Amino acid sequence: MIPEKTAIATIGKDAYATQLETTSHTLTADEPVADGGKDLGPQPTDFLRMSLASCTAITLRMYADRKGMNVEKIKVTISTETIDNKTVFHRSVEVTGAIDDEQRKRLLHVANSCPVHKILTNPIEVQTQLS
Repeated sequence: MIPEKTAIATIGKDAYATQLETTSHTLTADEPVADGGKDLGPQPTDFLRMSLASCTAITLRMYADRKGMNVEKIKVTISTETIDNKTVFHRSVEVTGAIDDEQRKRLLHVANSCPVHKILTNPIEVQTQLS
């Protein structure tokens, strides 16, 4: 049993397919063929972008539903680039539905409050041990 808030990545000799496990899901990460992989799943950096995109979309849907907003669809697009040794996330949020300008402003504020956004914009420390 994998504890909550834990992810496990396991790779054998098969370059570079990696099995990812959480408490209730199993996924595969890989590298593109051009980089020596078999393209059996997203690259690790894709998972990072997908994490911010999905968290933003889910947070906005939860808020819109709770407030009774007439939101039909939310689409979040994330791209990244490196500028002066700093990773910059570009996030575009498209909201389809009958909402006014004040509701749009509120949704923008809520987007910046999703848990993954908070993790990425606060100090991060990675502690590694080799066993």
